[in-house]
Formats: sequence, structure tokens, C-alpha cells
Amino acid sequence: MIAPCGMNCGLCIGHLRKRKPCGGCLGNNDINKPDGCKSCTVVTCEHLAKTESGFCYECPKYPCRRLKTLDKRYITKYGMSMFENLGFIKEKGLENFLKSEEKKWTCPNCGSGLSVHRDNCLNCDYKYR
Repeated sequence: MIAPCGMNCGLCIGHLRKRKPCGGCLGNNDINKPDGCKSCTVVTCEHLAKTESGFCYECPKYPCRRLKTLDKRYITKYGMSMFENLGFIKEKGLENFLKSEEKKWTCPNCGSGLSVHRDNCLNCDYKYR
């Protein structure tokens, strides 16, 4: 559920919705993917296919314009950085990243998973930002 750009697809509102959840950027089911994800130029990047890890930090073009634009949008709108995520994965590994994400994105009120795209818990409406 971790996209090549560092996005944790498990935090996406498309994945967390109850009806027809998205399977993530790397999932095979395009039917439930938001249009922006279907046409993502990061996931389909020709340079990414040449990396061993499958993450953008290993690309010779890193950081590319595509990723800079995505990172800027997510920092501005959602307070999350793709570059920070990728740096964490590169330095500490994917397993440690997933543990960190679970702690960071669990509702302190009800224990449900939080969405990066919302300011409140989808389960109990607890405001966390």
C-alpha cells in the first residue's frame, strides 16, 4: 500500500471509503481508483521501472518535477511530505515506516485509521488537525 512516491495509500480517502474502496496505487483494480490515480505520471514513470526498490528515491532523476509538484501539494493541503516519507523509508526501511505510520495515523479517540485527506476521523468524527 506504499506508492513509489512515498504515499501511504492506506491513508487515502479513496481506500478508506466503505463502498468500492481503492486498492492503492499499485493495486490491480483500476475500477475503484480515482481518476487522478489512474493517470498518475509517477506510477507510470519509465525511470521507476529501472529501480531495484520500486521507490522514487532510487531514481537517477530524483527529485523530479512530478514529485516536487506532488510533494508541494500534499504539504500545503494535507501537512504530509512525500520526500519525508521517502527519506524515512530509505533510511529506516519500509517495515519501520509502516509502524511509524500506524502510530501517527490512528485515531486517539476510537482507534480507527485516519485519512490524510480529512481533518476528522471518519469513524467517530474526532478532529485531529
